[in-house]
Amino acid sequence: MTNDKPVDHQHDHDHVLLRTEGRAAYITLNRPKALNALSHPMVLRIEEALTAWADDPSVEVVVIEGAGDRGLCAGGDIRAIYEDARTGGTASADFWHDEYRLNALIARYSKPYVALMDGIVMGGGVGVSAHGSVRIVTERSKVAMPETGIGFVPDVGGTYLLALAPGELGTHLALTGAPVGAADALLCGLADHFVPSTALPAVARDLTTDSVHAVLERHVEEPPAGTLAAAQEWIDHCYAADTAEEIVARLTASGVPAAKAAADTLAAKSPTAVKVTLAALRRARRLGPLERVLEQEYRISCAALSSPDLVEGIRAQVIDKDRNPHWSPAVLEDVTPADVDRFFAPLDASELRLVATASSQEVVW
Repeated sequence: MTNDKPVDHQHDHDHVLLRTEGRAAYITLNRPKALNALSHPMVLRIEEALTAWADDPSVEVVVIEGAGDRGLCAGGDIRAIYEDARTGGTASADFWHDEYRLNALIARYSKPYVALMDGIVMGGGVGVSAHGSVRIVTERSKVAMPETGIGFVPDVGGTYLLALAPGELGTHLALTGAPVGAADALLCGLADHFVPSTALPAVARDLTTDSVHAVLERHVEEPPAGTLAAAQEWIDHCYAADTAEEIVARLTASGVPAAKAAADTLAAKSPTAVKVTLAALRRARRLGPLERVLEQEYRISCAALSSPDLVEGIRAQVIDKDRNPHWSPAVLEDVTPADVDRFFAPLDASELRLVATASSQEVVW
């Protein structure tokens, strides 16, 4: 995988199905056995389709959905990232370069972009959905950025989205990797509307003839209750601390069982990834538009390729499945400011450079 477009193998095309019907165009991620995980050719195929449809007057709305019944997309192909990081390759950097460009394209897309965020929507799956203009979750949705568990840092614009969540809710989700359901995704600004999963086929079908507004009016309902609103008081207090160590201390001392559980969760994550994620979120709040945050995430992701925790985290969770990663450093206290700063260092010639507009284009429904 390089910056040149990959050879057009038939199976790559089979992994992203494209069709148009009536006024709508459809992207179906079609790797159900791999939970629709994104590969580099898939990212390029989606970008190519979106670019063509932007100039096609017959296409008035774009819909993205996942094949199978388990979810929209579980993220990028981390087995490929593991092999690349182990061997010192550049394929992952090339993949992220194009994936983050796609995330920015989706966020600025000139037509309504409807993401059907049913089932599992994690990592790269958030990137191809939560930047869209119409984000629909269901009672089956599990939305998460679980990267700290594999020694990585939320990317695909995840630190941008989570930095915008109310109070410190985004900090909690980014550091722990906790998945959220429909109501909490709505609360955190990761989604816009709740529709029962049984109604999604009708939503997709109705968009061939009716406006997004009319279709939403027909199908949107109130979601089942979430859990984060009731927890926001302790979350805001604990995660407002200046350092990751102090966050853990506050969680442990809070006397709230869920806070203690969050402290235990953080103890299992990569200490380096936790500290870099906290710094990335706080920097993201000052960076401005999505494009600037994606550029920062690209620096972080490329630095992670040479960090021992990424290879070790994927090994423990996905390759050997022993769920017993040996992080280096092993505890938060041993991760120095210099260790964190390394992830934000400029990449010089290989920087990701995205054009940012003052605000996203006005999407007319």
